[in-house]
Amino acid sequence: MALDKIVIRGARQNNLKNIDVEIPLGIMTCVTGVSGSGKSSLVNEIIYKRLAHDLNHALTIPGKHKAIKGIEQLDKVINIDQSPIGRTPRSNPATYTGLFDQIRDLFATTPDAKARGYKKGRFSFNVKGGRCEACSGDGIIKIEMHFLPDVYVPCEVCGGKRYNRETLDVKYKGKSIADVLDMTVEEALTFFENVPQIKRKVETLYNVGLSYIKLGQPSTTLSGGEAQRVGIVRGLINSPEILFADEPTGALNSKTGLDVLDTLTRFNEEGQSVVMVTHDMRSARRGNRILYLKDGVILGECDLGSYVHGDEARHEKLSAFLAEMGW
Repeated sequence: MALDKIVIRGARQNNLKNIDVEIPLGIMTCVTGVSGSGKSSLVNEIIYKRLAHDLNHALTIPGKHKAIKGIEQLDKVINIDQSPIGRTPRSNPATYTGLFDQIRDLFATTPDAKARGYKKGRFSFNVKGGRCEACSGDGIIKIEMHFLPDVYVPCEVCGGKRYNRETLDVKYKGKSIADVLDMTVEEALTFFENVPQIKRKVETLYNVGLSYIKLGQPSTTLSGGEAQRVGIVRGLINSPEILFADEPTGALNSKTGLDVLDTLTRFNEEGQSVVMVTHDMRSARRGNRILYLKDGVILGECDLGSYVHGDEARHEKLSAFLAEMGW
């Protein structure tokens, strides 16, 4: 069956007034309106949670509604929001996005690894075998200070590399697993240019303006905006048929927000559906279709067609529509 639309019947969560909504698939739908209009109740509480429950077997309880038709056309749904990624030193961009699994697979196929009988698990810093046991794979040692904050120093045994010497002796293109984790996204993009499945994920990190962070950089050292973009990349690289984005540029500066919008636009142009909740005019401008909610009902809809950068007529049409809605 060709992708068409999903239809929500009788949405009545919180202040929603028993409304029916159609979400066409294959386009970017932006849902906007003033605070308290019902945007989040409709998109996050009803539509996303119902799809996540049915498609991802998530333990979510959808908001009140009568029915949703068309779910059988989909097989995967992802939600990206401003929730922080894992905030521990063991979490990093490579592990959080799933990139590290593929890098470990790659190292396990090297002649050095095969000769020594090393499998993928050997290249994890979370389990015994390949990691440095002096620091348990942390790369740092905590020194407890009485009456003062604890101090962290590099492990003297591994020099902060997290792995034991035998594991570090295994090389891919002259680099150890620790060397790869120490690469910036930009460096990794060149290093893995001939490994498509890895390059694609690294490229997505690059495209949201994270060229300078390191693959193995602890998430505790990432800023809020950087962590948010890593979370967005995690959603995008899973190639869902429909992606939900709740204020995806909310905590970002102008340049970084533009990078994220460009990435979401490319994602949509490749055929995936995007449903975005936003208060931001610049974000709404990327939508093919705008839904404006007020007091729990859909006050109006605007069809903008395909996004074209610099299309002033499109911008004027959206501005006129939002003015008519009272925004």
